[in-house]
Parts: sequence; structure tokens; C-alpha cells
Amino acid sequence: MSNMGAHADFTKRAILYRMVMPKHVCPWGLKAADLLKREGFEVEDRHLRTRAEVDGFKAEHGVSSTPQIFIGGNRVGGYEDLRRFLGKHVRDPKATTYQPVIALFSVTALMALATSYALNGSLVSSHTIQLFIAISMSVLALLKLQNVETFSAMFLNYDLLAKRWVPYSYVYPFAEALAGILMIAGALDWISIPIALFIGSIGAISVFKAVYIDKRELKCACVGGSSNVPLGFISLTENLMMIGMAIWMITM
Repeated sequence: MSNMGAHADFTKRAILYRMVMPKHVCPWGLKAADLLKREGFEVEDRHLRTRAEVDGFKAEHGVSSTPQIFIGGNRVGGYEDLRRFLGKHVRDPKATTYQPVIALFSVTALMALATSYALNGSLVSSHTIQLFIAISMSVLALLKLQNVETFSAMFLNYDLLAKRWVPYSYVYPFAEALAGILMIAGALDWISIPIALFIGSIGAISVFKAVYIDKRELKCACVGGSSNVPLGFISLTENLMMIGMAIWMITM
């Protein structure tokens, strides 16, 4: 692949080869076409309409995938190569990121404000923080429940109780969901409070030991088992929120 770097000196024409079949239109090809057009390129959009055409194209150009973009007579590569060529950010799937957590807590905060407004006619009320924590717990549990096996494997890296009793790694997301949903409803406090106190306390102790005492660099299972969020402040905050919520509910 030829990476031409700066691209201001050539005519902004591009040839795009992408799969457009009766039962499949390549999404990365659509992304590439859109990006080229938004960057002001005149695009010669060449469709590969059959598997034979796709295989023939790959063999001819010595590539393993489509789409493929050519600019100025040189092959740029696929969609991510095009982004690099144009100076755009390309996310490393293995890189550490807090984006999932930022997105989650931003949305749950807005959900809490919206729910407070619907129930009380004002964005902020005495129950807004309670709603925020309870909704956050429920959404965090939902992310874990998408793939309990993957979550439990990551959770077993640091949770002290799960290491001693493996079934707890499967129980945890269901317990978190139950406590969160009951707290949203304001019902059965005698169930939700003990659960939140228990799992929050064990979690906080486990995270603190793993990160701040043992100095281990681990991924956090807080948003599911496939995230690249580092274990540390975020997971500790999740557990402390549950503890704080439970204590606040007891003292009300």
C-alpha cells in the first residue's frame, strides 16, 4: 500500500471498488464513499456485484479485503487506510478508552433528569440522584448481561468473593440489575438495600486491593467483559455509588 501523506497537490479524484451484491452491500464501502464525497473527491464508484468479481479483484490487486480506494493512481487501501491517508483519527480497538463509561453516565444522567421532570415537573428533585444511581446500576447490569461468560471471566481477575466462589461472578450482574430496578421503583427496600451494600462493599474492597495495593493493571468488567476501560477509579466509583445509595436509603 502506498501512503501518500499530504494530498493537496493532486486532483481530487478517487476510484472506489466495493461490494454491491443483491443480498449484501458492504457497509465499509458505503462509509468510504461517504467520506470521499464529504472530503470533496470526485468518486468513480465501481461495484463488485458477484463473488467471482470480488475474488478476481482481490487476486488481481493482491489484497485480502474490500473496499479498496485508489487516489492519484496509487492504492490507498481500505476504509481505515483512507482515514489515515486523509489525516483522520483511527481508533485502536485494543487501546484504553473511557468513552463507554462517559457515554453511559451521560445518558443515565439525562434519563434521571427526564424521569424527574416527568414525575415532578422539575429537572432536579430530591430523587434525581437516587434515579441517576439506580438507572446507572440497571444499565451497567444490562451491559454485563449481554455476555455473562465474558463478564465473569474478566470479573474473576480481581473480585475477591468470585475467586473463592465462582458462581458469584454469574450472580453479580443479576443482583445489580435487581437492586437497580427496585430502587427505580422505590419498592422492596429490604431487598435492594442489602444487595447494594453487599455487592458494592465486596466490589470496592476488591478493586482497591487489586489496583491500589497490588498495583495490578487490569481491564474493568463494569461495562461488560469486552471493554478496554482500565480497572480503577471508574469501577471503584460504581461500587461506592451503590454503597452510598444504600446508606442514604437507610437514613431516609
